[in-house]
Amino acid sequence: MPKGYYRTDRIAEQIQRELAQLLRLELKDPRIGMITLTGVDVTRDYSHAKVFYTTLGGERKAAQEGLEHASGFLRSQLAHAMKLRVMPQLHFIYDPSIEYGARLSRLIDQAVADDQLSQDASSCESSGSLSDHDKPDVTCVLQKKQK
Repeated sequence: MPKGYYRTDRIAEQIQRELAQLLRLELKDPRIGMITLTGVDVTRDYSHAKVFYTTLGGERKAAQEGLEHASGFLRSQLAHAMKLRVMPQLHFIYDPSIEYGARLSRLIDQAVADDQLSQDASSCESSGSLSDHDKPDVTCVLQKKQK
């Protein structure tokens, strides 16, 4: 493991904390809106930092333009807050992992619902679709209507 590995991680975490505070309190650009910083990667020589973010509401392009426009201001504010010899150039990159996770969650929920529906259908066919009181089972009737 390289010697500077831990320091770059600490600096990346500090940049993320400071940027989150600056975005919340100092930046008034309406294009940016609600942004969550998901991570920061700093190069070994501290010259560049990739700042990963997600947005609420899908205003991804406008948020990207707003962040790029404000990167100089954010970098200068970071330089005042963090006494580093070299302040990294900020590169904002959209992080699709939240959307990807939500999509996977929807697919899993849909697969579970489809599996439950097929199990209910097979239990209706085996039970004769009549309950103990000679009334049709509601789920069996609904499933037959869908077919």
